Order: sequence, then C-alpha cells, then structure tokens
Amino acid sequence: MQVSFTVNGRHERLDVEPRRTLADALRDDLGLTGTHLGCEQGVCGACTVLLDGEPIRSCLMLAVQADGFSLTTVEGLAGESLHPLQQAFADCHGLQCGFCTPGFLISALHLLTENPDPSREEIRAGLAGNICRCTGYAGIVDAVRQATSMIRE
Repeated sequence: MQVSFTVNGRHERLDVEPRRTLADALRDDLGLTGTHLGCEQGVCGACTVLLDGEPIRSCLMLAVQADGFSLTTVEGLAGESLHPLQQAFADCHGLQCGFCTPGFLISALHLLTENPDPSREEIRAGLAGNICRCTGYAGIVDAVRQATSMIRE
C-alpha cells in the first residue's frame, strides 16, 4: 500500500506492506534509526514518536495507520544546535547507554508542550510510560527541569 505522511517537516511517500509497523518504516525505509525498538509491545517507550503532536508507540502502530498524519521523531528535535532537551540530558547525565533516550526526549517534549513548567512529580508522571534500565531516573528528571529554564530563555 502507498502511504504518505510528513516526518520532521518533510513529506514522505512509501510503498509498504499492510502489516509493516510504523517503527520499521521509520527505521528501515526512511533511515530514521533514532526511533528504537525495545520490547515491541508498547511497554518500554523507546519507540515513542509524536503523531500530530501526541505521543504514540510506533511499534504498535502500522505505517498505513499514519497515512496523512504529521510525525516528529527524535531526529526532528535538533536544528543547527541541540534542542534544549537534548542539551539538558547531556548536561544532567540523563542518559547512560542511550537506548531509551529518544523515547524520553519525545515524551518530555510533549510534556513541556502541555505543561511548560512541570514540577518534579509532574515530570515523573509525564514520563511514566518510558523505562530506563541504567540511570535511576534522577538525571532524566533533572534534565527536564533544566530544559524548562533553557526553553524560557
């Protein structure tokens, strides 16, 4: 089936099998390998992308279901320099192995769009659908708090 959608501001058209997941289409067909596949059951959050501004698990969505929508992946965050969230994750040691980081960044971006100045508890709640096995989460929460200040400036 032919699908078309906008990814990170760029219009894309693909021929995909009806059973192909959005995650596989992004990674394998478009080369956007920042979308990571962890559990492939929608539990870990590593494959989180924004679909018309809302976070979704791309491992659970078929590419054909995204037809006509606008997507944002982690590759869409940085421009000439790192996005404030990316810089804050680096500054606050919000990552170790980095496998979960793209999903956390996208989830945090959505959180800050909805709530530009979340408390630590609100950050934890907003990122509860993402799992990290390395950091213990403290650096991630610190990074999101720092990014709120960086974005306001």
